[in-house]
Amino acid sequence: MGRKKFRGGRKGGPNRAPRGDAQMPYRSYADIVKENKNLENYYNAALPIDDAERSEFWEALKRELPNSFRFCGSKGHALAVKRLLETRYAPEIVKIELYDGELVQAPQPVPWYPDQLAYSMNTPKHVIRKFPPFAAFQKFLVSETSVGNISRQEVVSMIPPLLMDVEPGMTVLDLCAAPGSKAAQLLEMVHSGEEGRIRKFMQSFGDAKPQAGKDDDVDLSVDAGDDGRATGLLIANDADYKRSHMLVHQLKRLSSPNMLVTNHDATLYPAIKLPRDPNRPEKGQYLRFDRILADVPCSGDGTLRKNVNLWKDWQPGNALGLHVTQVRILVRALQMLKVGGRVVYSTCSMNPVENEAVVVSAIERCGGPDKIEIIDCKERLAGLKRSPGMHQWQIMDKSGRIWSSWEEVQHHVLTTESQLPGKLSETMFARPDTSDCSTLPLDRCMRVYAHQQDTGGFFITVLEKKEEFRAKPETKARAPNTMTDAGVVEQEDAETKMEIEEEKAALGEPTDVIPTIGSKRTLDDEEAETKPDVKKQKTESPPAEKLEAQIPDEIEQAPVEAEIKEVKPKTEAAPKSGARPDKKVKPSDGNYEEPFKYLSPDHTVIQDIQKFYNISPRFPADRFMVRNATGEPAKAIYYTSALLRDILTENEGRGVKFVHGGVKMFMKQDAPSAEVCRWRIQSEGMPIIEGYVGPERIVRLTNKETFHKLLKEMFPKFIDEDWKKLNEIGERAKDIGMGCCLLVIEPDGSDPDFSERMVLPLWKSFHSLNLMLPKEDRSAMLLRVFNDTSPVINQTLKESAKKEAEAAADSEAKDEILEDATAVEETNGEHEVSEQPEEAGGNDEAEAGPSMAAT
Repeated sequence: MGRKKFRGGRKGGPNRAPRGDAQMPYRSYADIVKENKNLENYYNAALPIDDAERSEFWEALKRELPNSFRFCGSKGHALAVKRLLETRYAPEIVKIELYDGELVQAPQPVPWYPDQLAYSMNTPKHVIRKFPPFAAFQKFLVSETSVGNISRQEVVSMIPPLLMDVEPGMTVLDLCAAPGSKAAQLLEMVHSGEEGRIRKFMQSFGDAKPQAGKDDDVDLSVDAGDDGRATGLLIANDADYKRSHMLVHQLKRLSSPNMLVTNHDATLYPAIKLPRDPNRPEKGQYLRFDRILADVPCSGDGTLRKNVNLWKDWQPGNALGLHVTQVRILVRALQMLKVGGRVVYSTCSMNPVENEAVVVSAIERCGGPDKIEIIDCKERLAGLKRSPGMHQWQIMDKSGRIWSSWEEVQHHVLTTESQLPGKLSETMFARPDTSDCSTLPLDRCMRVYAHQQDTGGFFITVLEKKEEFRAKPETKARAPNTMTDAGVVEQEDAETKMEIEEEKAALGEPTDVIPTIGSKRTLDDEEAETKPDVKKQKTESPPAEKLEAQIPDEIEQAPVEAEIKEVKPKTEAAPKSGARPDKKVKPSDGNYEEPFKYLSPDHTVIQDIQKFYNISPRFPADRFMVRNATGEPAKAIYYTSALLRDILTENEGRGVKFVHGGVKMFMKQDAPSAEVCRWRIQSEGMPIIEGYVGPERIVRLTNKETFHKLLKEMFPKFIDEDWKKLNEIGERAKDIGMGCCLLVIEPDGSDPDFSERMVLPLWKSFHSLNLMLPKEDRSAMLLRVFNDTSPVINQTLKESAKKEAEAAADSEAKDEILEDATAVEETNGEHEVSEQPEEAGGNDEAEAGPSMAAT
């Protein structure tokens, strides 16, 4: 899955690149006229911004958006990488205030982000590329982004996860997750404190030494039920199949066994079945979530600074067409929430029809303020400038006319006998005083505008579920006496169908997907250098496709217990009317995923692995799985948390579209002999299992230069007296058996650049000793630890190139002899050339990849 496959998110439109070899004509920001009459008229009328502030508002929207990023991973690791910015790069940048007449400023920390792990920088891109200290930092930024230590993310995009109050052990759902920057934040929260808890448990078992001052504040009362391992869950979902794989690319770098990626329409997200309660085996159980993020598809006008084409493309119909879908997503999120759980609803739009109007409509459908509460967050994220949500707002229709209330619309239709203005509906407007939702505290919603702290625009609301509810059907609102009979029937049919599907969802029955129109949202400003500024195209599943049962709104009160039948394989004959499609074959949309099959702890391969690595019996052996239909280990063995195992096994064959889950723990490897285990530990699984591997397969390194040599050189020779060149690990490496072992790097702490404990996979073969790391990981570590930007040396490639050169030279020399002999024959006519040039010898060793390391 290469990154290049995901360049571009729309299937058409004015921004689509030309076919063939034609190039998209380059347009700089200066070439695009940043004006739009309807846009400016609407927001000048709709937003409660005074005249003095309004000019700042528009000026900010017309400026280029600053670059921003945050440090990822565990808190300790993120702080270690951040320290390099502060000590290595920033001091060099601030030495010169001007470059080519322009102000040069080092990246500045975002003041409200916890531990100041987020940064923003205003320096122009051409200065970044040409100014040497900034160019060096840019190389560091790209390197650390490639290995997942830094996320290129727009500042306002970081806000919603911070307001979710995710705690270890919680179940979390990100309904519209692509491209994945917010989901990555949530995943870090699910694993918060895990490293310290695991160390504490290992110490209690006598398998680890206490580290002074490191684990003093570890609280073992938090998520400690699995020897300190995180027990929570994040499900990251996206409706678009290709973008769901973008999620995998973004999130798998965090190496979490607690994360699933799914591919479903968020408006009818399927129920996730859990194992039955042994005490109540007659009753089915479904997953309810502690926290849900609904960062919904939106018109994206808060991203005008980034997506400059919106200045010419913006039209009011964009937001109007998304309102219904947004309400449905938020209602579905609230249905799947536990009582006491929270949903964070957010958009990168400034339009109240996508914001306050959606919040009111969803609360109204879910039973009103007695069931759903808007949480006040004004004291959260101190230093973040924000504006309150609006109680009253105006709506612009497709023609550009602005309306203040639904009553005004109805009066216009009745008095002029005209058609209802395009796409307008009652739910888009503020509620009249007669409504139970007229007094909702919408000022608790949060609006962030571009001029407040030089960012994009964003809207965020935190909702808490106070009681269970049964969602009301969508409002049937239409202007009186203005539709033809055919139009009325068509609209009633559509509304009735939606009511039926939502009722089926409430009862836990399979539902048909109701396609929505024009659902788009803009991409986060993530990895800005490698992804174009495009909108997300929300693609729906085919209408005929069936989704499995939805969670009953009120499980205790559901009149019929939802029993889910296992899907049977299709036969060659045409299926009977109403039969469910086979979920195990390639679906009609052409997107097929291999099944998830768990291995028995008694499986021969698992037994061999446990024996070779002397894995402690405390490490769970019932969480290993493979991804193929046979259920036998072929190339990779994955590890998941216990909850993921239960979810994947219980929902097999139910039509839930799982795209990814688990961490790659073991990879099959060519072994030099039968006694050597053919399954090596993968680097992404190493942090999970390393504390349980026996001392027989461990090599300990303390010397910085030894580490540099192992990183710098791929497949270094390890024969005869070569072990002496590896300093403190040489003798141990010489004596240890062949195959995969663990390199435990334990710096003494004297060098701040070399202070972080690491555990990496090492492979010993007959002739070499090699760190089993991708080349980009090696390069990133060389830059981070040693400030070394020179290329990695591949000894096998050097040997291969040397032999090829020698063979070519030998062949060329013999060709010359042949030519000389032929010339003699032509001259004298007496000597017949019988000697032919020998065939050039082939390489003794092919270009080595990881699979060749054992030879």
